[in-house]
Amino acid sequence: MQVLGDTGLNETNIHFLPLSDSMLIGLTGRNASGKSTLVEWFSDKGMKSVSCSDSIREWLREQDKEITRDTLIEGGRNLRREGGGGILAEMLLEILKGEDAVVDSIRTPAEVEALRLRGDFTLIEVKAGENMRWSRLQNRSRPGDPTTRRQFVEQEKREIKAKDAAGQALDATAMMADLQVLNDGSLEDLYDKLDDIWGTIVRQQ
Repeated sequence: MQVLGDTGLNETNIHFLPLSDSMLIGLTGRNASGKSTLVEWFSDKGMKSVSCSDSIREWLREQDKEITRDTLIEGGRNLRREGGGGILAEMLLEILKGEDAVVDSIRTPAEVEALRLRGDFTLIEVKAGENMRWSRLQNRSRPGDPTTRRQFVEQEKREIKAKDAAGQALDATAMMADLQVLNDGSLEDLYDKLDDIWGTIVRQQ
C-alpha cells in the first residue's frame, strides 16, 4: 500500500483506475464515516449523485413501507435475493447511461464487480474511527440512525460481514477499494485530500 499523507492508493487494485474520458466514482465505508460529504464535493465538480440505496427506497415506496435504515438493509437483502448481489448497481448503470457520476453507499463486492464493467470506475473507501463516527452520528440525528452506542456497534457488526450472498459486506467491499481517504479531521483537511484524489483520478484519464 502506497501512502500519500492520509490518502492511500491501493496498489492491489490500481489497474482498475479509469482509462476513459468518462468518470464513475464509488464510495464505500462504515456508517457516519463521511461519505455524504464526499458526495457533495464530487457533485460540486459536476458529477451526478446517485446511490445504490435509491433502488431500495423506490422498492420500499412501492411496498408502502417506512424508509428507515433497518428497512433499507432488509429491502436490499430482498432485492439481492431476487436479482443477485449486484442488482442495485446494475440498475444504476442502466439509469446513468454513461454519465459522469458519484455512487454513494456501495456495500457488497458484487456491486463493485457490476460497476467495474463500465470500465471507468474508481472505488474510494472512506475511513474514520469508531469514536469519531459515533460523535458524527449523534450530531446529524438522521432518521433511522441508532440512538445508543450499543445499537450503533451491534448494527455495524451486522453490516461488516455478510452471512449470505444477500447481505452487506463492508469489509470485503473495502478490500476492493482503489483509493482510501482517512476522514478524521477538519473539513479543510478532507478537502485537501480530495484535491489529491481528484488529481490522481484525472491523471489516469
